[in-house]
Amino acid sequence: MNLRNSIDRPTLIASSFIVVILLAGTLYTIVTQGTATFIEPTYLLQQIKIAAFLGIVAAGMMMVILLGHIDLSVPWTIAATAMLATAVGGAWAVPVGLAVGLAVGLANGLGVAFLRVPAMIFTLGVNAVLRGLMVMLTGGFAPQSNATPLMVWLATGHPLGIANSVIVWVLISAALVFMLTRTPLGRYIYATGNREAATYLSGINTRLVLIGGFVICSLSASLSGLLIAGYTSKAFQAMGDAYLLPAIAAVVVGGTNILGGQGRYTGTVVGTILIVLLQSVLSVAQMPEAGRQVIYGLVIIVMLLVYGRSSTLRG
Repeated sequence: MNLRNSIDRPTLIASSFIVVILLAGTLYTIVTQGTATFIEPTYLLQQIKIAAFLGIVAAGMMMVILLGHIDLSVPWTIAATAMLATAVGGAWAVPVGLAVGLAVGLANGLGVAFLRVPAMIFTLGVNAVLRGLMVMLTGGFAPQSNATPLMVWLATGHPLGIANSVIVWVLISAALVFMLTRTPLGRYIYATGNREAATYLSGINTRLVLIGGFVICSLSASLSGLLIAGYTSKAFQAMGDAYLLPAIAAVVVGGTNILGGQGRYTGTVVGTILIVLLQSVLSVAQMPEAGRQVIYGLVIIVMLLVYGRSSTLRG
């Protein structure tokens, strides 16, 4: 019984899909290119490095989804962070970038917790505001500033033989796992996601829990924005658009209930790797961006049907 409880079914399913994607990609490259690219160690290490950027975004998104909400301001939180950080430059670049995430998270949390505006509507509005502000700042053109040396080093350096971006992802993951499993805030997040009203009546300040979840999500998006800017050596408009649907898909594929209150962080990590490998296969197959968005949407819908239905039946 303990063994059955220790095995997370969604994580197992997502892991199986990773194997299928690797096999399919390997077969495709052997047939078309004559090489088994998808099982080469250098390729896999590169994909893990790329997964770190999405993984950090998905980690924060999971906190909000566990609360039964969603954050649609992530795309321009990433872009605004990178654009303002590169514009400021110097030693203040990283603190300014993280301050953007903190401000956005507080705005989203206050709007949802106190104004009781649906998270989907409020965060979408915040995303539009951020986009408008950045267009005003740049005049509609790409920023001319470059990433600072620290941002580049955090994204591309590998002094220990492992990319710094992966180390940052591991540290963020360890902190969130500890928070979810060993602290009262973690228990409150799960409880609020399950039954917010009941949790509030039990004496827990669910408003602060909601604010905390949105702040973690926005800070994660900002950190990822700093790393992406460092990886590309610059910031550009709409640079965060490619991370919203994949981040949600990674969380859902990992087994987190979209209605909140249920999910393991391990599943989000596995879901992130699955999405990145899927992106790579679609890229090698020269799938248009529109087709990729369709596939991400289908993945989310299918997993919602599979996991959501099974959770309902168990309940």
